[in-house]
Amino acid sequence: MNQATLELTSLSASAADGARATTLEDPCGFDIGWDHAHHGLVPPAELLLDGTAIGQGWRAGRAVFGRRTLSGNRHTRAWLALRIRAWRQGAAFDAQQVNAAYLAQLDTPRCPVRRTPLGGPVGHEDAAVIERLNPHAAYAAGNLAVMSHGAARAWEGVDVLDALRRARAAERSGETVAGLDAGAWWRVATLRACTQPLPFHEAASLPLAVLPPNRVRVLNAVQGLQALVSRLFLLPGWSARTRALAQLLPAHTLRPDYNLFIGAVAPRIIEAGNEPAALRRAVEDAWLHERVQRRWQHWVLSLGEAGTESLLKCAADTGLAGVRTVCHPLEQATEGWGLAIDSSSALRPPARRPAPQAGRQRTAPPPLRPVVRGSGGRPASAR
Repeated sequence: MNQATLELTSLSASAADGARATTLEDPCGFDIGWDHAHHGLVPPAELLLDGTAIGQGWRAGRAVFGRRTLSGNRHTRAWLALRIRAWRQGAAFDAQQVNAAYLAQLDTPRCPVRRTPLGGPVGHEDAAVIERLNPHAAYAAGNLAVMSHGAARAWEGVDVLDALRRARAAERSGETVAGLDAGAWWRVATLRACTQPLPFHEAASLPLAVLPPNRVRVLNAVQGLQALVSRLFLLPGWSARTRALAQLLPAHTLRPDYNLFIGAVAPRIIEAGNEPAALRRAVEDAWLHERVQRRWQHWVLSLGEAGTESLLKCAADTGLAGVRTVCHPLEQATEGWGLAIDSSSALRPPARRPAPQAGRQRTAPPPLRPVVRGSGGRPASAR
């Protein structure tokens, strides 16, 4: 019997030794190149040089997979591009939870900051980009949201206090500040605050100018309660749902304050009508009205931090929000974020490793693991 000889592509001894050395020196970069090859995709040209970990991983993957590649889509490409960005920045990336399927769940038709439709080529003002809401945390589940390129450029390096200052400055002048109007800066402050543990009284003073995007983990219970109350108004029958939430409050103490707050919001909801997009905007904008904020703060500060956490958990368990809402302890909500949180909930950014350069290798990063310490009872996500 004649047996055909198969020609198998293999690495040379020197190439194999180089690939093994690169794996030890920079496993993140090597894995990025390997996964590009596994999906039949090519990394940017400048990262394919012989001295780069990504180039070594891609060549090794090509030798192993050949044409036996996995199918991919735009979410696969976005996942690989996001990993390259994190690699360039020297930032941690939680590859266990953040994958192409997860990124697909972040899709949204409009920018949560500028409220403009998303679309266009890379670099266009309205092009969709994936950003970290807390820039000190890793590229991890719960810390990512899709927004426009213009919004991402405007809020770069801006923290909660900076966003609040710019929002008030834009309100006073009636003009845009750094390309965003007052409402957009209020929404920036909301998104930044959602993923940063704040003292209770500070979080209670912030308006929820934008509903948290899908899969975002809200670390402050008071903002979690704001989001839950906001969602009561987004579906028909909101009057019955707001009354159901009132039944969870003590009848003669906190319930009257809650009813006054709902009474301040309700007229703006009625004016918006039943069109979903208009209704959502009306709910978000209602938080920026002075009367709504005054009624809200009077009620929630009387409720207190423990009462807020208890009410939120009870309301989430009963499904009042209309969407699946899950409450997690803070250490579980920030799993994979790489943050250190002390007993006063003040954030300390993690140590940064230097960003890699094309053509040079970098040292291996420390293993990605949660390093948080804190108390439980805070909301994590709405799905």
